[in-house]
Amino acid sequence: MARANQNIKKRCLSAVAILLVLGFGMDICRLLYFQVLKADEYRVLAESGQLSDTQIPADRGVIYDSNMEVLAESASAWLVYVNPSKIKDDKQRKVISKGLSKLLKDEDLDEKTIYNKIGNKKYGYVRIKGKIEYETKTAVQNFINENDLYAIVCIDPDTKRYYPYDNFASTIIGMTNIDSDGRVGLELKYNDILTGVPGRIITARDGHSDLMSTNYETKFDAKQGTSLVLTIDKTIQHYLEKGLSQAVIDAEATSAYGIVMEVDTGAILAMATMPDYNLNKPWEITSVKTLEKLAEIKDKEEYSRVYNEEVYMMWRNKAVSDTYEPGSVFKVFTAAAGLEEGVVTVDTTYNCVGAIQVADNRINCHKHEGHGVQTLEQGLMNSCNPFYITVGQKLGTDKFYKYFEAFGFTEDTGVDLPAEASPVGGITYHTKEGMGISQLSSSAFGQTFQVSAIQMITAVSAIANGGKLMEPYVVAKQIDQEGNTVYEKNPTTKRQVISESTAQKVVSMMESVVERGTGKNAYIPGYRVAGKTGTSEKLTVDGEYIASFVGCAPADDPQIAVLIVIDEPQVANHGGGAIAAPVAGSVIEQTLKYMNVEPVYTDEELAKLNASAPDVSGMTVSAAKTTLTNQNFNARVVGDGDRVISQYPVKGSSIPLGGVVILYTSAENTDTVSTVPDLTGLSISEANQRAVNSGYNIKISGATLDSEVVSYRQSVEVGIKAELGTTITVYFKTTSGVTDG
Repeated sequence: MARANQNIKKRCLSAVAILLVLGFGMDICRLLYFQVLKADEYRVLAESGQLSDTQIPADRGVIYDSNMEVLAESASAWLVYVNPSKIKDDKQRKVISKGLSKLLKDEDLDEKTIYNKIGNKKYGYVRIKGKIEYETKTAVQNFINENDLYAIVCIDPDTKRYYPYDNFASTIIGMTNIDSDGRVGLELKYNDILTGVPGRIITARDGHSDLMSTNYETKFDAKQGTSLVLTIDKTIQHYLEKGLSQAVIDAEATSAYGIVMEVDTGAILAMATMPDYNLNKPWEITSVKTLEKLAEIKDKEEYSRVYNEEVYMMWRNKAVSDTYEPGSVFKVFTAAAGLEEGVVTVDTTYNCVGAIQVADNRINCHKHEGHGVQTLEQGLMNSCNPFYITVGQKLGTDKFYKYFEAFGFTEDTGVDLPAEASPVGGITYHTKEGMGISQLSSSAFGQTFQVSAIQMITAVSAIANGGKLMEPYVVAKQIDQEGNTVYEKNPTTKRQVISESTAQKVVSMMESVVERGTGKNAYIPGYRVAGKTGTSEKLTVDGEYIASFVGCAPADDPQIAVLIVIDEPQVANHGGGAIAAPVAGSVIEQTLKYMNVEPVYTDEELAKLNASAPDVSGMTVSAAKTTLTNQNFNARVVGDGDRVISQYPVKGSSIPLGGVVILYTSAENTDTVSTVPDLTGLSISEANQRAVNSGYNIKISGATLDSEVVSYRQSVEVGIKAELGTTITVYFKTTSGVTDG
């Protein structure tokens, strides 16, 4: 019995020992599992509870114009977030929701939305809104302090992309999305290098998950992205944008776009599409026509669909991404190919009878009665379709296609902007295999195929610079945060397309187009301009047209090329010579003056130039009038005195011959103003006379060689009050002889 009891006791002790060994063994295994096998994972979890790791957004690189004017930069901003796990009760949750909705002023963040976002207490971070500015950040900080919401409502550093000139160069620069990633334009194309390296702030937390003092903080500074220095010149860009904006209004067009290029390098000095958009408010539609169209849509889903389509179209850089039918502008390339291959000379003649038969088609000249016998140069001046069809036919398919390809119309230009329209053989242009006599003939005068604006101006620049096809570009160099150059673009010559002598002959012919042909409205006194007009019927929209002008200047030493394209003009005279050439002439004139290219005037031009106002202050009224009359000026006396106290314009001011000088004879009347008259729809002499009769002077701008020029715009608005003697710029153009095919 005693032995049995001892055996039972031994068994019990053994069982307990085994259980203890198993228990300790399991604990040891669990310790090994957590401390060895899962050590890294649980260390990260522990550190995440003990550390706060906050990212510091990096500033994107700055975008500068060619003169280091800031066009896009990152500014300090802030981000508001909430830690729901710290919210005490529903009452505090409501206070937070109501307060933030009021302060953040965002239609997508009403009180109910915020209340729902911060409802789950499992979360330690819920983003409410980023990119808020200093004023709002201060208001939120005050709200936190007033309601004892520290560590519940929090503010972190953030950055906001800012465009100081709103709409300026919008389709080139592009913009970023809410995450500061480039969405369109250069912001998209160079997103990888513009994006900087974020920094970090690592801070310890206490047992209650609250941040500890900065003694436990480690900071890694953010690194700004690489900056871009563009070839775009802010001043020239302004000239182009202003001209295109006015063109849309004057021609009642859907849009207008253009490019100014440095011919020797391919550097783009300006590029614009109108209507444009505000980079700081990219979802805000600016086109009046589009807004009117949207106002007629009642269905919400349809409205949303059309609205989004129009916004994306508004962001589109048409000068790079769209294609159009070039029309008669293309004749300069047919001429270049014909001269280079020797199938024609500048003296080759052709008798235009108003039409030409090609296979089964009769192709008309825009002058149905015909131009008669004309040389190759005259054919270009008059934009004669039959003449240039015959030049194309003389070249034949192989030779014509050789130059079509060499001038770059079958390939991308390689411009450093996104979404360049790619030519597609058989779709946007005729392949050599698919080019029969009809396709060859229509292509020779710029119809039945499409090109992009960037292709066209690059090809024309090749004629202007002596035959070299350059690669166009808008980014001149990349610089780091300290201003050190990390990359610089060198001009790239793709190939020699035509000889220098052929190029000079074509430029000379283009100069005649502006002096005596369809491009007269691009004429500029003192500057030799070479160019070609174009008017083409759109292949994609029945009854709509494209009007264009492309030119280079000065013709004796070309420095710049300018292309203007006006899409779907609604005015009666919708030709390139009538509506695109005046815009190009204005842009060329302003740009050459800005570039300090000195004008060289002919004797005829000198006779029409302004003169300096003589000094008649202090003279008797009678003597002053005599002096002004002798120098071919008019006088207008203000006051009852017998002696001139002051004059306007003052001594040395530039005023036109036949202009008026205001003579003030009493101190009380020296600020006399009058109403600006309507100076449009008049000849030069009529406009000058009407201005003088009203006490104003005019500056003549635009076409002046033609005897039938008419004023169409003035720099000072009709009906406003302006000081007597003010000089008003009046713009002239002609409708005679500017029609092209």
